[in-house]
Amino acid sequence: MGMNTLLNVVDVEATCWDGPIPSGAIHEIIEIGLTVVDSAAGTRIAKHRILVRPERSTVSEFCTELTGLTQAEVDTGISFAEACRMLADEYDAHARPWASWGDYDRKQFLRQCENTGVAYPFGRRHTNAKQIFAEAYGLRRRQGMAGALHIAGLPLEGRHHCGADDAWNIAALVLDPKVRNAWRTTTFAT
Repeated sequence: MGMNTLLNVVDVEATCWDGPIPSGAIHEIIEIGLTVVDSAAGTRIAKHRILVRPERSTVSEFCTELTGLTQAEVDTGISFAEACRMLADEYDAHARPWASWGDYDRKQFLRQCENTGVAYPFGRRHTNAKQIFAEAYGLRRRQGMAGALHIAGLPLEGRHHCGADDAWNIAALVLDPKVRNAWRTTTFAT
């Protein structure tokens, strides 16, 4: 991987519904999973979970079934603004390159920062690990994280759709030898 030695792998869970979005509600981040990867050593060095309190939506029964998160649990979280400050201050998010499985996480942060006036916590260097994985394995269709783990012969550790566990599993995919050889970072205007 031609990159700084430390990489943040991020996976978010957001409020969601089985059907139409309730009137006045929007998708909001309720959990940020972050795994710090030391790419030079080829290891996952830290796993973090930040619970975020939604302000314009609530956790539906469907969302709880999917993520395991309840409204009572996310009510104990910090504000989105505090979470973004934490990413910048404690995880050097603005300076460190970062990766996510697909572009959803990056776009959700951009959207939510725009909607709330909160400063975008990340720098411009992002990698869509789902795209790199598909290219590395010569796949026509991009895989979900669980399917990619299966293809790579890696176990799914923890609970799927738990941000902290998903970030940990995505980090394992990022460190897969085939993926490491295909790695590239895309720079976006912020």
